[in-house]
Amino acid sequence: MRARLLPLLVILMAGTLLALGFPLAVSLAAGQQQRVVVDRIDDSARFAALAQFFIDAEGSGSMGAAERRETLGQELARYQTLYGIRAGIFYRNDNALARSPGWWQLPESREGRRALASALAGRRSHDPPQVWPWQSDGKLLVISPVVLDGDVVAVVATESPTDQMRARILKGWLLIAGGLAAAMLVAFGAALKLTSWVLKPVQTLDAAAHGIATGRMNSRVAAAGGPPELQRLAHSFNEMADNVEEVLEQQRAFVADASHQLRNPLAALLLRIELLALELPEGNEEIASVRTEGKRLTQVLDDLLDLALAEHASAEISLTDIGALAAERVAAWRPYAEEKGVRLTESGRSAITGWADPIALSSALDAVIDNALKFTPAGEEVEVSVSAEGRSVRVVVADRGPGLTEDELLRVGDRFWRSGRHQNVKGSGLGLSISRALLAAGGGSLSYEKNPPHGLRVTVAVPRTDPRGA
Repeated sequence: MRARLLPLLVILMAGTLLALGFPLAVSLAAGQQQRVVVDRIDDSARFAALAQFFIDAEGSGSMGAAERRETLGQELARYQTLYGIRAGIFYRNDNALARSPGWWQLPESREGRRALASALAGRRSHDPPQVWPWQSDGKLLVISPVVLDGDVVAVVATESPTDQMRARILKGWLLIAGGLAAAMLVAFGAALKLTSWVLKPVQTLDAAAHGIATGRMNSRVAAAGGPPELQRLAHSFNEMADNVEEVLEQQRAFVADASHQLRNPLAALLLRIELLALELPEGNEEIASVRTEGKRLTQVLDDLLDLALAEHASAEISLTDIGALAAERVAAWRPYAEEKGVRLTESGRSAITGWADPIALSSALDAVIDNALKFTPAGEEVEVSVSAEGRSVRVVVADRGPGLTEDELLRVGDRFWRSGRHQNVKGSGLGLSISRALLAAGGGSLSYEKNPPHGLRVTVAVPRTDPRGA
């Protein structure tokens, strides 16, 4: 979620900064050019005053007209030498009154003609086209009118190089870019803080929900910051988890109490049946059937109590030699396998460690091996192998029994479920459910698959690292 929210905030902040930065950059360039234009207008006004003085003397036939023309030319030459700005004074017929350098003419460009027409109409050039830093050949043309007795008799034109102006604009743009980059870094840091503040309760909630989903019913959302809506959600989640845990606890207590309370009436009932059997002929089939069902019911109650205890008890996990424990259980079941005529073998790694509750793992292996030997016919083999795959240690029990269909594989391990083909086999249908509950409490799992060409593979997996540390 952070990967989706953070880019969105960064893009919005970057768009806002760019929306502010572009107008600021354009305004800076316009301001720099306007400063140059104002300076050129002031210079043009001074030259226009000199031109008025000369044209007035020339019109009156004064003897000093030639001297004034020479003085005007010298002023323009010094101006061009000092500032590198071309300047000239031109009559309305484009003849030059004075100019520096001597070969310079008014530009014939569109902007030049427009500025000249504006000056001849009595208006100063105050808004020439903007010159940008990348225009290396850009010139700034400013033309002002020379007015005498209310008439425009000539124009003063200056053509300025823009190297320094473009350098100042570029420097200003670099400062703006640096400021935007700094602001972007600050905005990125603020976005990180904001997303962390918003998502921290979500991450805590996700961890607590995952804990409950994996069987840690005491997982809760600790009080933390974040938006008020997420704080209310965390509070509601804790209330929901409390209610769910209470319901499950009541369910476990009911199963345990029911199985415990039914044992005494059932024992008394079986005792009375035995007393009644003394009055009946030996070998009565009905009495034998009642005895069998009574023992089966006793086994079911015992398994129900074990299941309730398994779901309620917390696992005491520790670093365990899984290979040695599996070899011990194989050795314990081998006499029973030999009695049935089934070969019980072991393979794989003999020494490998994992994190598990040794008692719970032993009980789970006993249940799985018992089932495998129960359904494997004489002359076949049951193989127990130990291996390490990724982050888990696996104990695989593969038998050569009839196996299960695809539909049956989806239901195996459910409480009280037994295949319709095996209803006559002794059992309550709770053994694998108890094993799964015992393993889940310590971070383990139980899975099933076919064992070609026929049979079932049951995999008992426990983590190689401490699940409490994760």
